[in-house]
Amino acid sequence: MNILVIDAQGGGIGKKLVSMLKENVPEAVVTAVGTNSAATSAMLKAGADEAATGENAVIVTSRKADIIIGPVGIVIADALLGEITPAMAVAVAQSRAKRILIPVNHCDNIVVGVSDLNMNYLIRDVIREVKKA
Repeated sequence: MNILVIDAQGGGIGKKLVSMLKENVPEAVVTAVGTNSAATSAMLKAGADEAATGENAVIVTSRKADIIIGPVGIVIADALLGEITPAMAVAVAQSRAKRILIPVNHCDNIVVGVSDLNMNYLIRDVIREVKKA
């Protein structure tokens, strides 16, 4: 199973995701792509098998992934303080991969019906979804 984790800004969500994936789904190959070097570095330190940074990395790795995981903003152009380019959002949205999106309510993107849940709780839900796949 080829899992792509995409994150932006400081990479905090991606770091937690990568760590939990490596612990709970050790057979998976986890690729981390950050929209910036800080996000990529955080995920690599958390144990990602491979990592890259930037728009083209998101486009290329989205084609190869079985599962793509990240905050909901990875499918919204200009989200995450503008770090998600339109090309990135399209690549993720058009990928044949299963997308597991974490409902993070910030940067003027609000997912109604979703309360502000603890990130650890949300990441445990992500792990359950990955194991189902």
